[in-house]
Amino acid sequence: MLWIIFMLLLFISSVEMLTQNRWKKQASAGLLENCTGCVLCSEDNGCITCHHRLFLLIWRDGIRQYGMCVHTCPPGYFGVRGLEVNRCTKCRSPSCESCFSRDFCMKCKDKFYLHKGQCFRQCPPSTVVQPGTRECQETCEPGPWSEWSACTHEGRTCGCKWGLETRVREVTGATKEEGAVCPALLETRRCRMRKHCPGGEHHTA
Repeated sequence: MLWIIFMLLLFISSVEMLTQNRWKKQASAGLLENCTGCVLCSEDNGCITCHHRLFLLIWRDGIRQYGMCVHTCPPGYFGVRGLEVNRCTKCRSPSCESCFSRDFCMKCKDKFYLHKGQCFRQCPPSTVVQPGTRECQETCEPGPWSEWSACTHEGRTCGCKWGLETRVREVTGATKEEGAVCPALLETRRCRMRKHCPGGEHHTA
Protein backbone atom coordinates (compact mmCIF):
# COMPACT_ATOMS: atom_id res chain seq x y z
CA MET A 1 0.00 0.00 0.00
CA LEU A 2 2.80 2.41 0.93
CA TRP A 3 4.58 1.49 -2.26
CA ILE A 4 1.54 2.53 -4.36
CA ILE A 5 1.25 5.89 -2.52
CA PHE A 6 4.97 6.53 -3.04
CA MET A 7 4.71 5.85 -6.78
CA LEU A 8 1.65 8.12 -7.04
CA LEU A 9 3.44 11.00 -5.32
CA LEU A 10 6.46 10.47 -7.54
CA PHE A 11 4.28 10.61 -10.64
CA ILE A 12 2.58 13.85 -9.51
CA SER A 13 5.95 15.44 -8.74
CA SER A 14 7.28 14.48 -12.16
CA VAL A 15 4.24 16.01 -13.91
CA GLU A 16 4.68 19.27 -12.00
CA MET A 17 8.36 19.46 -12.90
CA LEU A 18 7.63 18.83 -16.56
CA THR A 19 4.93 21.53 -16.53
CA GLN A 20 7.28 24.06 -14.94
CA ASN A 21 10.09 23.31 -17.38
CA ARG A 22 7.71 23.57 -20.30
CA TRP A 23 6.46 26.96 -19.06
CA LYS A 24 10.00 28.26 -18.63
CA LYS A 25 10.86 27.25 -22.19
CA GLN A 26 7.74 28.97 -23.51
CA ALA A 27 8.46 32.08 -21.47
CA SER A 28 12.06 32.33 -22.64
CA ALA A 29 10.91 31.89 -26.23
CA GLY A 30 8.34 34.69 -25.85
CA LEU A 31 5.34 32.48 -26.58
CA LEU A 32 3.25 33.60 -23.61
CA GLU A 33 0.97 36.57 -24.03
CA ASN A 34 2.71 38.64 -21.34
CA CYS A 35 6.12 37.89 -22.87
CA THR A 36 5.46 39.17 -26.40
CA GLY A 37 8.64 40.55 -27.92
CA CYS A 38 10.80 39.21 -25.09
CA VAL A 39 14.15 37.53 -25.59
CA LEU A 40 14.18 36.62 -21.91
CA CYS A 41 11.09 36.57 -19.69
CA SER A 42 10.49 36.02 -15.96
CA GLU A 43 7.41 34.40 -14.45
CA ASP A 44 7.30 37.05 -11.74
CA ASN A 45 8.61 40.15 -13.52
CA GLY A 46 7.68 39.77 -17.19
CA CYS A 47 10.16 40.80 -19.87
CA ILE A 48 13.81 41.17 -18.92
CA THR A 49 15.34 41.71 -22.37
CA CYS A 50 13.64 42.53 -25.67
CA HIS A 51 14.16 41.87 -29.35
CA HIS A 52 16.14 44.38 -31.39
CA ARG A 53 14.38 47.75 -31.96
CA LEU A 54 11.87 47.17 -29.15
CA PHE A 55 12.01 49.18 -25.92
CA LEU A 56 11.90 47.65 -22.46
CA LEU A 57 9.24 49.37 -20.39
CA ILE A 58 9.44 48.77 -16.64
CA TRP A 59 6.79 49.90 -14.18
CA ARG A 60 5.97 49.19 -10.56
CA ASP A 61 2.81 47.85 -8.97
CA GLY A 62 3.30 48.19 -5.24
CA ILE A 63 6.54 46.41 -4.42
CA ARG A 64 6.54 44.35 -7.61
CA GLN A 65 8.27 45.37 -10.82
CA TYR A 66 7.09 44.34 -14.31
CA GLY A 67 8.72 44.52 -17.72
CA MET A 68 7.12 44.74 -21.16
CA CYS A 69 8.56 45.09 -24.67
CA VAL A 70 6.98 47.91 -26.70
CA HIS A 71 7.54 49.50 -30.13
CA THR A 72 7.07 53.05 -28.79
CA CYS A 73 7.26 54.36 -25.26
CA PRO A 74 3.96 55.48 -23.68
CA PRO A 75 3.12 59.06 -22.61
CA GLY A 76 5.36 60.25 -19.81
CA TYR A 77 8.36 58.24 -21.11
CA PHE A 78 11.07 58.65 -23.75
CA GLY A 79 13.11 56.00 -25.51
CA VAL A 80 16.85 55.57 -24.92
CA ARG A 81 18.71 53.21 -27.24
CA GLY A 82 21.67 51.33 -25.82
CA LEU A 83 24.20 48.73 -26.94
CA GLU A 84 22.58 45.92 -24.92
CA VAL A 85 19.00 47.08 -24.31
CA ASN A 86 16.69 49.90 -25.38
CA ARG A 87 14.78 51.33 -22.44
CA CYS A 88 11.75 53.53 -21.84
CA THR A 89 12.82 56.15 -19.30
CA LYS A 90 10.27 58.14 -17.35
CA CYS A 91 10.12 61.93 -17.68
CA ARG A 92 11.11 63.58 -14.42
CA SER A 93 8.14 65.98 -14.30
CA PRO A 94 4.73 64.32 -13.66
CA SER A 95 3.05 67.13 -15.65
CA CYS A 96 5.05 66.23 -18.80
CA GLU A 97 3.31 64.09 -21.44
CA SER A 98 6.33 63.55 -23.68
CA CYS A 99 9.97 64.48 -23.24
CA PHE A 100 13.21 64.59 -25.24
CA SER A 101 15.30 63.75 -22.21
CA ARG A 102 14.58 63.16 -18.55
CA ASP A 103 14.54 66.91 -17.76
CA PHE A 104 13.45 68.43 -21.09
CA CYS A 105 9.71 68.25 -21.79
CA MET A 106 8.32 68.54 -25.33
CA LYS A 107 4.59 68.42 -24.55
CA CYS A 108 2.73 69.07 -21.30
CA LYS A 109 -0.41 67.45 -20.00
CA ASP A 110 -3.73 69.31 -20.00
CA LYS A 111 -3.90 72.43 -17.79
CA PHE A 112 -0.12 72.95 -18.09
CA TYR A 113 1.87 75.24 -20.39
CA LEU A 114 5.22 74.46 -22.00
CA HIS A 115 8.12 76.91 -21.82
CA LYS A 116 11.77 76.08 -22.49
CA GLY A 117 11.32 72.36 -21.78
CA GLN A 118 9.35 72.78 -18.55
CA CYS A 119 5.64 72.70 -17.67
CA PHE A 120 3.92 75.52 -15.79
CA ARG A 121 0.43 76.12 -14.47
CA GLN A 122 0.61 79.61 -16.02
CA CYS A 123 2.95 81.13 -18.57
CA PRO A 124 5.91 82.87 -16.87
CA PRO A 125 6.19 86.68 -16.89
CA SER A 126 7.13 88.27 -20.23
CA THR A 127 5.56 85.34 -22.12
CA VAL A 128 2.16 84.71 -23.73
CA VAL A 129 0.38 81.57 -24.93
CA GLN A 130 0.82 80.84 -28.64
CA PRO A 131 -2.51 80.72 -30.51
CA GLY A 132 -3.74 77.15 -30.91
CA THR A 133 -1.06 75.64 -28.67
CA ARG A 134 -0.22 75.30 -25.00
CA GLU A 135 3.26 76.76 -25.44
CA CYS A 136 4.48 79.99 -23.88
CA GLN A 137 6.27 82.39 -26.21
CA GLU A 138 8.61 85.23 -25.27
CA THR A 139 7.29 88.77 -25.66
CA CYS A 140 9.37 91.76 -26.71
CA GLU A 141 9.89 94.87 -24.62
CA PRO A 142 10.22 97.69 -27.17
CA GLY A 143 11.80 101.03 -26.41
CA PRO A 144 10.14 104.44 -26.78
CA TRP A 145 8.61 105.71 -30.04
CA SER A 146 10.67 107.95 -32.26
CA GLU A 147 9.39 111.34 -33.45
CA TRP A 148 6.92 111.34 -36.35
CA SER A 149 8.60 111.56 -39.75
CA ALA A 150 7.89 114.29 -42.29
CA CYS A 151 4.50 114.07 -44.01
CA THR A 152 5.05 112.67 -47.53
CA HIS A 153 3.20 111.27 -50.53
CA GLU A 154 5.16 109.16 -53.03
CA GLY A 155 8.37 110.74 -51.80
CA ARG A 156 7.05 114.32 -52.07
CA THR A 157 6.65 116.62 -49.08
CA CYS A 158 4.31 119.08 -50.82
CA GLY A 159 1.90 119.45 -53.70
CA CYS A 160 -0.75 117.05 -52.28
CA LYS A 161 -3.58 117.47 -49.84
CA TRP A 162 -2.90 114.29 -47.80
CA GLY A 163 0.16 112.21 -47.04
CA LEU A 164 1.48 109.74 -44.46
CA GLU A 165 3.90 110.08 -41.58
CA THR A 166 5.53 107.24 -39.65
CA ARG A 167 7.26 106.53 -36.38
CA VAL A 168 9.22 103.49 -35.18
CA ARG A 169 10.54 101.92 -32.02
CA GLU A 170 13.22 99.27 -31.45
CA VAL A 171 13.51 96.19 -29.26
CA THR A 172 16.40 96.08 -26.83
CA GLY A 173 18.93 93.34 -27.59
CA ALA A 174 18.47 91.69 -24.17
CA THR A 175 14.82 90.90 -24.79
CA LYS A 176 14.80 90.27 -28.53
CA GLU A 177 14.68 86.47 -28.81
CA GLU A 178 14.12 84.43 -31.95
CA GLY A 179 10.41 83.80 -32.49
CA ALA A 180 9.39 86.27 -29.81
CA VAL A 181 5.95 87.89 -30.01
CA CYS A 182 6.46 91.63 -30.42
CA PRO A 183 3.96 94.47 -30.34
CA ALA A 184 3.79 96.96 -33.22
CA LEU A 185 7.22 98.41 -33.99
CA LEU A 186 6.01 100.80 -36.71
CA GLU A 187 2.98 103.10 -36.92
CA THR A 188 1.67 105.28 -39.74
CA ARG A 189 -1.01 107.92 -39.78
CA ARG A 190 -2.61 110.23 -42.29
CA CYS A 191 -1.40 113.82 -42.32
CA ARG A 192 -2.04 117.07 -44.18
CA MET A 193 0.53 118.28 -46.67
CA ARG A 194 1.27 121.67 -48.12
CA LYS A 195 -0.68 121.90 -51.36
CA HIS A 196 1.66 124.56 -52.73
CA CYS A 197 5.31 123.77 -53.10
CA PRO A 198 8.03 126.41 -53.08
CA GLY A 199 8.44 127.78 -56.58
CA GLY A 200 4.70 127.64 -57.40
CA GLU A 201 4.44 123.92 -58.27
CA HIS A 202 0.92 122.63 -57.52
CA HIS A 203 -0.55 119.12 -57.47
CA THR A 204 -3.91 117.86 -56.10
CA ALA A 205 -4.20 114.31 -54.78
